[in-house]
Amino acid sequence: MEDGKEVSTNSLLKDECYSDFLDEDFDVKTYTAQAIHHAVIAEQLAKLAQGISQLDKELHSQVVARHEDLLAQATGIESLEGVLQMMQTRISALQAAVERMRTKIVDPYNKIVGRITQLARLQVSLNIIYVIVNYVLQCC
Repeated sequence: MEDGKEVSTNSLLKDECYSDFLDEDFDVKTYTAQAIHHAVIAEQLAKLAQGISQLDKELHSQVVARHEDLLAQATGIESLEGVLQMMQTRISALQAAVERMRTKIVDPYNKIVGRITQLARLQVSLNIIYVIVNYVLQCC
């Protein structure tokens, strides 16, 4: 029975009436204009309705045939969504921890840099005072 359905689907897809829809450059307006021009609207509509019905049947049979696989995939997707949510929560917690660590490191670092700059200026000031004191002592 599977081969019969596959043959009917293949014949449907190879039918000249339906092959137009599979083209990359299919244009609805052009197709409609040709159908109107050839005055075969009722025939085309009947073929399209028959094709839609056959595709619906094929889709239904595919879903029935692969019901277990589809359910397993849906369950797998749900579990993956749960894992993804958990990972996003952990990433957020990790980012918060990194931010706290950065604050604990950056603040002391900035204080040290400020104190080193202050110490360097103090040393320059002391050197100037030393030179002035030596000059004053030598003059007197």
